[in-house]
Amino acid sequence: MAVELFTSESVTSGHPDKLCDAISDAIVDACLAVDSNARVAVETLVKGAPDKSIIVLAGEVSLVGTAPDYASLARSAAAAIGYTDHAIGMDATDPALTDVHVHITTQAANIAQGVNDLGEAQGAGDQGLMFGYACDETEAYDGLKGRYFPLAAALSQRLTRRLTAVRENGVLPWARPDGKSQVTVRYENGSAPVVDTVVIAIQHDNALIDVHGSEEAERAFIQAEIRSKVVEEAIPAELLPDNYRLVVNGTGRFADPGGPHADAGLTGRKIIVDTYGGMGRHGGGAFSGKDPSKVDRSAAYAARWAAKHVVAAGLATKCEIQLAYVIGVAEPVSLRAESFGTASMDDNALSSLVRDVFDFRPASIASRLDLLRPIYAPTAAGGHFGRHAGDDGTFPWEALDQGIIDALRA
Repeated sequence: MAVELFTSESVTSGHPDKLCDAISDAIVDACLAVDSNARVAVETLVKGAPDKSIIVLAGEVSLVGTAPDYASLARSAAAAIGYTDHAIGMDATDPALTDVHVHITTQAANIAQGVNDLGEAQGAGDQGLMFGYACDETEAYDGLKGRYFPLAAALSQRLTRRLTAVRENGVLPWARPDGKSQVTVRYENGSAPVVDTVVIAIQHDNALIDVHGSEEAERAFIQAEIRSKVVEEAIPAELLPDNYRLVVNGTGRFADPGGPHADAGLTGRKIIVDTYGGMGRHGGGAFSGKDPSKVDRSAAYAARWAAKHVVAAGLATKCEIQLAYVIGVAEPVSLRAESFGTASMDDNALSSLVRDVFDFRPASIASRLDLLRPIYAPTAAGGHFGRHAGDDGTFPWEALDQGIIDALRA
């Protein structure tokens, strides 16, 4: 019997790269709160050190109104994640222990003329290609229904969100913000997929070794806690065979200090984690730190929204949509839908159908998905896709529209 394995990973909100995404998206939200048409493109770098940590903000912002205090936003975002103690990797609240360097200018005039005050003719903020992907792998499992998402990516996301939750609510008081997950799913002909291997990295209190007496005892304790309170809480039981493999902190220890002290972080360095865990293709553009005029973000959301509707309508069990744009031009220069042989029509017909039903001009995307709002901070960790659309209006590209489903079916 043929056996195939596929692996996806995710990282927690306290991973240094995700910390940078959170800071960049906090700035996006703050700017959109001042001016819904703000143009924002901000990158963040963080690095901890024994004496002093640094946060570097660089990019462009143009808005009507008073610009927010970027340094304060950076400190608040880092503190909200848990970086309030220099001993664990960074104390963003203390200027004596963390410097914030701000290098933010205004949007270049040659870019602005193609994207500002043009209504429906608003052009793309840059050239590039974007992919959206959906499949029906998650639809057989309680807690995952409605996500239309690759299974390994969905499970790895659930694990990192669970790692953050058990730290914040005190279930694992020794846990720290920095962490990762990785899930390998096993596919066998004629059988439902199951989890083969789970890998967890979790930063922990350095004093645990004193409590448990040895590195081996400490590691056994952490593994048991992660198994019962994270893995077997986050992953549906029918996906976990008795012989699944669990690896926790593969080097042996991941003790304080971690986070930015152990590893520098950059905005946009976890784009596969942000999307489909490697199952769907990626155009290369990051999301965080960008306002919706940047099609790297908004068109990727729209392509995911469209692909999800195709699968939810029952037209295919897998769908990937590629869009491509030229700077300053509203209409995509290309649109392609691929079903990987799972559709009820050929891919050319599917592409034509998607083109007829969806409007992928940047202004139309922003209007239809109501993107000109401060809704981006929650996307900075846990994945931009495969989430349930929030009652507060977050993740609108994950919401299904029955009218669109009916139009596709018709």
